[in-house]
Amino acid sequence: MKVLFVASESDPFIKTGGLGDVAGALPKYLNKMGLDVRVVIPKYKNIKPEFRDKLNFIKWFMVPVGWRNQYCGIFDYEIEGVKYYFIDNEQYFLRDALYGHFDDGERFAYFDRAVLNMLKEIDWKPDIIHCNDWQTAMIPVLYKLQYQQDPFYHNIKTIYSIHNMLFQGNYNPEVLEDLFGLSDENYRNGALELYGAASFMKGGISFSDKVSTVSNTYALEIQTSQYGEKLEGLLRSRNQDLVGIINGIDYKAYDPEKDELIYKNYGSDSIDDKKENKTSLQKDLGLPIKADTPMIGLVSRLTSQKGMDLITYIIDRVLQQDVQIVILGTGDRAYEEYFKYLEARHRNKISANIKFDDSLAHKIYAASDIFLMPSLFEPCGLGQLIALRYGAIPLVRETGGLKDTVRPYNHYTGAGNGFSFSNYNGDEFLSVLQMALNYYRDKEVWNSLILQAMTSDNSWEKSANSYKELYSALKK
Repeated sequence: MKVLFVASESDPFIKTGGLGDVAGALPKYLNKMGLDVRVVIPKYKNIKPEFRDKLNFIKWFMVPVGWRNQYCGIFDYEIEGVKYYFIDNEQYFLRDALYGHFDDGERFAYFDRAVLNMLKEIDWKPDIIHCNDWQTAMIPVLYKLQYQQDPFYHNIKTIYSIHNMLFQGNYNPEVLEDLFGLSDENYRNGALELYGAASFMKGGISFSDKVSTVSNTYALEIQTSQYGEKLEGLLRSRNQDLVGIINGIDYKAYDPEKDELIYKNYGSDSIDDKKENKTSLQKDLGLPIKADTPMIGLVSRLTSQKGMDLITYIIDRVLQQDVQIVILGTGDRAYEEYFKYLEARHRNKISANIKFDDSLAHKIYAASDIFLMPSLFEPCGLGQLIALRYGAIPLVRETGGLKDTVRPYNHYTGAGNGFSFSNYNGDEFLSVLQMALNYYRDKEVWNSLILQAMTSDNSWEKSANSYKELYSALKK
């Protein structure tokens, strides 16, 4: 089976978030299962130099963007058995930032048509085109309205994956004719119209053969007004074609037994060595070296979506106890400044690292006893998966992928790999954190939690198998 995975970014070439991780990992695991999965992304200015200088030029052609004709160069590069294609146009992609430009609608309108035209130019026809997020959402629209009657494109199936409902690609309705050459019929009949805007995401949901998202719970949540971002009705109407598949993590990149970024390697059969990571981090961050003091870790964007308002609500009371809190991340300035202020007040209890530092992130996962993710919403979540892998017990709010991957500890059966709370409420959050701190004092209970966390299966093999089943069902 041949699959084209279309994304606006991909690790290891260039990424800004979780989508890049998925595009870098999932195709690799699907190929190992016998599929021919190839990936296409834009050829950005800031693709890592070690790759950018090695890309192989294939050919060039012109791509219509409404009334414009734009150059398109095709490059490729193979890594770990996966072929990646790169769409080259310096007018659109030779920029410092991937997103946030005034003409993002035009940039990705061009990209979507270039992807479809590329297939005929390189004479490679996939069985399935797997599109991701709003930047690629118009591919199913263009395919159904303009391409599928062409014998070359006949009988290709499309999947549209939603990674975050917040980012929809909503533009002035004039873009449909101006950028895509579409009549306003599909706007007037509601297929692309969303409260006065032309919505790329709505097009992807409306015209794709299947819609997926990144956890079972998020697939249910986005069918409600609380999480659906005005598209819940459409998603409910397509619920027979909507599936949730949790993301995985790369077990080679996140392996406490082999991780070269942490102080001391350890595994599920040597969890006592985890403490050495704590004491070494305490030393490096200037915290008192206290191996038995619970360390609470937070590696996150510092935004309200990630539950920072709940953390600021409870943190003063938490700091009255014998704990240490280590924070890593950037985000809203108010949260950044508040955590630095707390650090100045409680130098022996809190370390606020307002930056992005992958090496320090690995060290925090390895050192932490408890890992906080009290998110307002979380389509999948990556932090809790890494925390589980490193035996840092996650405390999460029951939403999206957090609910699907963290099983709250049951005192009566001993089962569970973390702690969770249901309502977005600071007092409920504090109550569960206090419960976790109490259990931390019981070494037998806590070691059992660590073992269950570290042996949880959140690998990409598991997720890739679910995608393979989805692809196979679509081709029947």
